[in-house]
Amino acid sequence: MSDRIFMSKADISDTEEEAVRRAIRSGWVAPLGPEVDAFEAEVAERVGVEGALALSSGTAALHLALLELGAKPGTAVVVSSMTFAASANAIAYTGAEPVFIDSRESDGNIDPQLLFEAIDALRAEGKHVVAAMTVDLVGKCCDYTTIEQGLAERGVPLLEDAAEALGASHGGRQAGSFGYAAALSFNGNKIMTTSGGGMLLSNNQDLLGRARYLSTQARQPVPWYEHTEIGYNYRLSNILAAIGRAQHDRLDDMIAKRREIRRAYAEAFADLDVRFLGNTNSDGNEVENCWLTGLVLGDSLAITPDALTQAMDDADIEVRRLWKPMHLQPVFADARSMLNGASEKLFARGITLPSGSSLDDAALDRVITTFGNLLRSASN
Repeated sequence: MSDRIFMSKADISDTEEEAVRRAIRSGWVAPLGPEVDAFEAEVAERVGVEGALALSSGTAALHLALLELGAKPGTAVVVSSMTFAASANAIAYTGAEPVFIDSRESDGNIDPQLLFEAIDALRAEGKHVVAAMTVDLVGKCCDYTTIEQGLAERGVPLLEDAAEALGASHGGRQAGSFGYAAALSFNGNKIMTTSGGGMLLSNNQDLLGRARYLSTQARQPVPWYEHTEIGYNYRLSNILAAIGRAQHDRLDDMIAKRREIRRAYAEAFADLDVRFLGNTNSDGNEVENCWLTGLVLGDSLAITPDALTQAMDDADIEVRRLWKPMHLQPVFADARSMLNGASEKLFARGITLPSGSSLDDAALDRVITTFGNLLRSASN
């Protein structure tokens, strides 16, 4: 067994093993089945939305939602630049133009005022903005109090990429409950996993019904294979949904563990020139799931993120740079953006630390000691 410490290793127990055995013994080993139906209902109830659609990935959920919002060539979707490529790729699948919006430096989430300025500027030139896609970075919700009001005034639908944020909340509402629709990810490194998978959430049953139809190859309801439009093979398997249900049962405990890890890092590095993204302690309005602990190195630390990640890797501990903004990615070199410099600063000095809920005390101590020693030796 390797002694390597991973960033966010899947937390799998006997509960998940039993769930897989249950699903296999039921005979439902192909995509769809009773585990999928139950998984959708349980997550929808937790988040507080009317319906959910279990899919093969969070990217698939974004893609289907964008199609229903009217994303196509000649339209635009404004989206956070500080995100994983999946957010922007889903827009590209539709042929719509992605327009990247910069961040707030405090948490890396989209800057609401820049978002509104970009929409107004695009409309002034006659561009149809079909959606605004927010991304709840590393498990912290965006400022939806401001964003929802501003988008409502402009008549632009909100699509929430909550891939990293299940269990977080803003203003008493759960991540995944904001806007016209939202996407969750259950990838292997997320707060809970189905190995690979995702979910589309919405209060709009027409959207969910249409997405359900498209996600099963757009098959017509006749006694033979009839197709009148292009569909997608996007549904989740019954076996993977069983894993998801077991993970969902354990979700609160897994989130609590990640919050403990965040607090341990905050206490251990309180004397160092680092700034944590978001809050180290949740308050009544902002509750983070602490999927990853992100921090920004202060200018007094004479070490680069690359040197730091290499040194940690040499110690068999995985740490990573914060997301490279989409407006800096070669594949989107020609895309337009509205910038304030925040995401580039975060990328230049930001990293994420091991945060998985399976991290035991000995491993956590090892991370804290190794990382702390590196930073203290780099302090001026």
